[in-house]
Amino acid sequence: MTNNVQESLQLKKYLLIDGKKVEADVYSALYSPYSGEKIAEIAMADEKLVKEAISAADKAFQKIAHMPAYERSAILEKVVDLLTERAEEAARILALECAKPLTFAKAEVSRTIETYKFAAEEAKRIHGETIPFDASPGGVGRIGYTVRKPIGVIGAITPFNFPLNLVAHKVGPAIASGNSIVLKPASQTPLSALFIAELFHEAGLPDGVLNVVTGAGSVVGETLIHDDRVQMITFTGSPAVGIGIRNKAGLKKTTLELGSNAAVIVDKNVEIDRIIDRCVMGAFSNQGQVCISLQRIYAHEDIYDELVGKLVVATKQLKIGDPLNQETDISALISKTETERAFSWIGEAKEQGAVVLTGGQIEDGILQPTILTNVHPTLKVSCQEVFAPIVIVNKVSSVDEAIQYVNDSRYGLQAGIYTDNVHQALHAANKLEVGAVLINDIPTFRVDHMPYGGVKESGTGREGIKYAIEEMTELKLVVWNQNV
Repeated sequence: MTNNVQESLQLKKYLLIDGKKVEADVYSALYSPYSGEKIAEIAMADEKLVKEAISAADKAFQKIAHMPAYERSAILEKVVDLLTERAEEAARILALECAKPLTFAKAEVSRTIETYKFAAEEAKRIHGETIPFDASPGGVGRIGYTVRKPIGVIGAITPFNFPLNLVAHKVGPAIASGNSIVLKPASQTPLSALFIAELFHEAGLPDGVLNVVTGAGSVVGETLIHDDRVQMITFTGSPAVGIGIRNKAGLKKTTLELGSNAAVIVDKNVEIDRIIDRCVMGAFSNQGQVCISLQRIYAHEDIYDELVGKLVVATKQLKIGDPLNQETDISALISKTETERAFSWIGEAKEQGAVVLTGGQIEDGILQPTILTNVHPTLKVSCQEVFAPIVIVNKVSSVDEAIQYVNDSRYGLQAGIYTDNVHQALHAANKLEVGAVLINDIPTFRVDHMPYGGVKESGTGREGIKYAIEEMTELKLVVWNQNV
């Protein structure tokens, strides 16, 4: 553990409002999900403090909105440089606060650096278009164009599973497009949010543009939703909370990245050896705590036995343990409660006839990576979001049967299909009811500049820097009358 990370242990973590560290009346202890070690004391904001943060963001909006694009881009580029310099420290903070194995923590830091780099680039590419008014007889003698304008204060609410990169997907495009932010990080992962806010301060971001307010969602989130000065809520989390935000937000813009139970179809004639490692990574990276984690596999009966056998062998090779150990593949879930919940879902599946091929037990507080088969589609491990290292593998007789199973879901974020038949690939791309179809890949694929979002209860709107900027700006039309 580096000295900088060591120093964070058992220190008070303040709110960041208007560029200043602000005390709260109440603090809550933060513990490591893996070791149970006390990490820090986290400020719990009340409504008054949240409103102070909103006021600071509202005031600072005029600064960032009128800042030239090249200056906003330069600040983001500086954050890229600073985070690159402190990448090791950032990775260890992630491993500490959310038990993310160090290998995956380092990968998240790399992605976060790339995300802010994309934001810096997109800050220079925000533009509109000219309108051919003379396409209508009434428009002859007029010319016009559109511009994109920042909308104001954005309330950003982020989850625990990718606490650095999902913050970047909200903060990066907000700053690139000239908006100010009040950020509420997940209660278990505030350290990485406060860390990145320090880097923005060092990079020269004006005070008040980025405010970090820790505390209970029932206080911080509710205040952000109901305050009229907040123009948009961007949220990543559970469908229940997201739907509640949508119902309360009124005319506020909302981008909601919600749940999923992502699936992949494996067609006959697929070369199984080429996909095993990919499927294992998709199912078990970050303990399955990924919105597009591979939760369901529908394998053609011709290759089912081979796929299952090799998947079990590869899964048994995964190493369980301390997230700060470079060799660890699987560590603790975010909380003991989540571990017990996921374990109970395995028990329910077994009671209803599902077969555990490997895993299925808790080892030193860590849920083993688990493969289930013969799983009925109404069981929780199939139809709900498991958010744990659990994957089901069921046999199908055709791609069409598999598509029906994939679509029989409340969710529709991403899905994949492995096939050597171009007609089957195009058919699946057309029929799968999801925001993105991955051909010859797992649904867990994401790069940070692609449009990302789903249908049904997987949410509304799209992230990916360019697309998030579109959500965070308003289109304004300017028309010149040359007939005067």
